[in-house]
Amino acid sequence: MNILYDERLDGALALNDKASVLDRLQTSVPDMKLLHREEDLRPFECDGLSAYRVLPMLVAMPDTLEQIENLMRVCFEMGVPVVTRGAGTGLSGGALPLEQGVLLVMSRFSRILDVDPDARTAKVQPGVRNLAISEAAAPYNLYYAPDPSSQIACSIGGNVAENAGGVHCLKYGLTVHNVLKVNVITIEGERMTLGSDAFDAPGFDLLALFTGSEGMLGVITEVTVKLLPKPEVAKVLMASFDDIEKAGKAVGDIIAAGIIPGGLEMMDNLAIRAAEDFIRAGYPVEAEAILLCELDGVEADVDDDCQTVRDVLRKAGATDIQLARDDAERAKFWAGRKNAFPAVGRMSPDYYCMDGTIPKRALPSVLKGIAALSEEHGLPVANVFHAGDGNMHPLILFDANKPGELELAEKVGGKILELCVEAGGAITGEHGVGREKINQMCVQFKPDELTSFHAVKAAFDSRGLLNPGKNIPTLQRCAEFGAMHVHHGKLPHPDLPRF
Repeated sequence: MNILYDERLDGALALNDKASVLDRLQTSVPDMKLLHREEDLRPFECDGLSAYRVLPMLVAMPDTLEQIENLMRVCFEMGVPVVTRGAGTGLSGGALPLEQGVLLVMSRFSRILDVDPDARTAKVQPGVRNLAISEAAAPYNLYYAPDPSSQIACSIGGNVAENAGGVHCLKYGLTVHNVLKVNVITIEGERMTLGSDAFDAPGFDLLALFTGSEGMLGVITEVTVKLLPKPEVAKVLMASFDDIEKAGKAVGDIIAAGIIPGGLEMMDNLAIRAAEDFIRAGYPVEAEAILLCELDGVEADVDDDCQTVRDVLRKAGATDIQLARDDAERAKFWAGRKNAFPAVGRMSPDYYCMDGTIPKRALPSVLKGIAALSEEHGLPVANVFHAGDGNMHPLILFDANKPGELELAEKVGGKILELCVEAGGAITGEHGVGREKINQMCVQFKPDELTSFHAVKAAFDSRGLLNPGKNIPTLQRCAEFGAMHVHHGKLPHPDLPRF
């Protein structure tokens, strides 16, 4: 691996004997399920980023809040790190366990506690699947808007931890815009409520701070989300382009025309062919790129917007524009996009999924840069984008059985993220930093900014026991990463400290 690991993670953590930790937990929380044999621990050694694997010391699977409270108190007293895991679908190594830590698995907290159609809210436990919320709200003609491609499997607790998005986040926002309240348990075993059932709450906005904090500030035990009325009508336009840069420019043109689509997605030829071969969505396999533009709302407004978008797309150079004939074809168009990741997985033994965000105006130039990196290093890249909000998901194809190809894929991925920062963007849009992008945090942020991040974490977790070694790099790590880049002729940030 090219990634740099701190030997002490984020702090001086106690090296506890596994037997003593197991004995203390079995005594303090006798009714909680604990896994400790290697064959039982093996299924939890990684999340969706399977290139990184670590066997946890112990796996805890609580059923009650009291069990979590007692577990946290014991771990705090003994100095044992805790990593919280939901469905394990994360793609940045955020739920990667620690050899000297407890993996806290929240999958048993999987109940929908309440759906209030009048308040348009749902109260759920963190292990509830994203899609299950919309299924429970459907009888009231309501739904939960954030829809990551993994929504059939990913849990709402993980969505909050990573501030997940989805194909409809351009119009309806990320998780942070759709959550009202979160109940958490701190590392000391205390309960906290962040936010409220109202649309606003007094004091600091700790709910927004906690959303996207990647398990570094507390354990999520309950989430209250907003529900939205289903749009009266939704229509999808699929535009084909003979040039990927034209498609990239069309994205900005649609927004500039005053249209905010419910979803605006882009795929390049490699992704189109993979999805069509897998799903048979009706994609034009000869196109260099396609745009999927969904418009929803009142029928008269949607019809007007469809015509406006058609005109914009033609002017941008679209070679063909199709309107989904009915809901079944609309669902097929989206099924192709939402299954793009597994579809590309059928084309190569392995792929490395990146997650960078750029200003929409920079899309054509960044696409050109990705193509140049692909050619330079000899690794194909399939591009899938939440184009409307500039969130890119380049999929770097490689074969881990070939010596050095995984390291090369990581190198190309890092360069793509640095390209995003140079364009005025960010190293993540929804997958989080986790272990995967921690080096690129050194590219995006200055030392004083990183110091502030550590101060916030310390306010919630003074001993650095919650998900240590993730998300926020130490200054020493950044110094080592900067030295490595200097050796290769590039310094990622002019203000990196020299130690």
